[in-house]
Amino acid sequence: MNSWYTKTVATLYIIGTPIGNLGDISFRAAEILKTVDLVACEDTRRTLKLLSRLGIRVKMLSCRTQNEQFAAEKVITLLNQGQTVAYASDAGTPALSDPGAALVRLAARAGHKVIPVPGPSAFASLVSVAGGTDKTVVFEGFLSPRAGRRRSRLRELMALEAAIVLYESPFRILKLLEDIAEIDGGRYICIGREMTKVHEEYIRGLATEIFALFVEKKEKIGEFSVYISGNKSE
Repeated sequence: MNSWYTKTVATLYIIGTPIGNLGDISFRAAEILKTVDLVACEDTRRTLKLLSRLGIRVKMLSCRTQNEQFAAEKVITLLNQGQTVAYASDAGTPALSDPGAALVRLAARAGHKVIPVPGPSAFASLVSVAGGTDKTVVFEGFLSPRAGRRRSRLRELMALEAAIVLYESPFRILKLLEDIAEIDGGRYICIGREMTKVHEEYIRGLATEIFALFVEKKEKIGEFSVYISGNKSE
C-alpha cells in the first residue's frame, strides 16, 4: 500500500507598517493582522502600540536582528503546522535596513508562500518629495559609524551618476553632511526629518548650504533620511 505525504503550505505576510503616523497603515495590512495566528516583529512593544490602535489582540514573537535566525526557525515550525504568520519591523518595509530577509529566505526554502503587503517606506517617501531628476536611485541605508569607512564608501557612492538615499541618526547627521559637503559642496540634497510625524520637516538645497544650516541648528532631533543627487545631475 502506497503512503502519500502532503506538505502543509502556509503563508508568511511581510507587512509594511507606518514610519511615524499610525494613520498610514493600509486597510489590507490591518485586515491581515486581524486574521493571522501570529505576528512576528522587530520590537513587540512598538508593534503592540500599532495593534492596540487597531483593536487587535494576537500572539506575538520577537524577531529582531540579534535573534533573527533563532526566531525565524520558530516561525518556520509554526508555518509547518499550518499557522499563518505576519512579520513587521519597527517601521516601514521589512528587510530595507531592517531585519526580515533571513526569515523570508527560510520560509521560501521551506516551501511556504511569502506574500508582501506593501506599505510605507522612508526611502520611497523621501524620493517622492526630493525633487530629484535622476532616473536611477541607489539605496544604501546606514553608512558605517566609523569615520574612515563612512567617507570611503560615501566617495564611492557620490562618484556614481545615480542618486543616493541614506539613513542617519541624529547623533551623526552633522558629520555626514560635513563629509558630503567636503566631497562635493555643490551637490543637491534633500533631507527628510521625522517624516509623517508632528515635527515633519524637509530641507532642500546645496550640500554646503545644508551643512551650514545644520551647524547653526541647536537641536538635531529625530531620524533622518538623506537624498543626494547623482554626479551628473543637472
